[in-house]
Amino acid sequence: MGDVSTGVWWLQWAYAGFTLFGEHVRWADLIGNLAALGTVALAIRRSIWTWPVQLTGAVLLFAVSIDAHLTGNALKQVMFIGLVAYGWTRWARQTRGGAELRVRPATSHERGLLLGALIGGTIAVALAFEATGLSWAPWPDAFIFVGSAVATFAQSRALIDFWFVWIIVDLVGVPLALMSGLWVTGIVYGVFFVLALLGIRDWMRQYRTRERASTAEPAPPDPAGVGA
Repeated sequence: MGDVSTGVWWLQWAYAGFTLFGEHVRWADLIGNLAALGTVALAIRRSIWTWPVQLTGAVLLFAVSIDAHLTGNALKQVMFIGLVAYGWTRWARQTRGGAELRVRPATSHERGLLLGALIGGTIAVALAFEATGLSWAPWPDAFIFVGSAVATFAQSRALIDFWFVWIIVDLVGVPLALMSGLWVTGIVYGVFFVLALLGIRDWMRQYRTRERASTAEPAPPDPAGVGA
């Protein structure tokens, strides 16, 4: 039997890294966030590859979050595994045979459910973090955890509103990541904000183009062949 330490080689690699501007940058943080950026870029293009790339990033960011004692962020990555499986399945079904993913705004009822899940879930998770001491910043950590879940669920259902949820999560995530020493994560959250704005624009453009095409009336027939 090999040395026990060989069984955690990937954790040792994940926690290692390099120094940039006096700050320690973990390899897993860097590569995991590059995968996360790839996920968003692919989501803008409505590509099915957004899901396997997101799965890769989640595994790497889980390791680095454990090292930084960000329990909520670590649990978020575990949660992503289940949500990725759900979203991957839904998108694969909708794009079967080369069909284009049909995105749309959420209905008022759906928005109410998403908002309720975001508020109620944040309160419940934050209280759990406070009671157990699992996070040094229970409320923002809980919001990022629940907000990420809500956004990913809405993304799996091709709802344009998921971009707005990600924007709010990014605004909370940037300062929290920087205070935790995860500089790469903080910078990437800032890039996410810009990409989310592009995502809203492109998804709305695709939705409006499809709606105009579906409501356009056919041209009236040319009477008696005039102009033929």
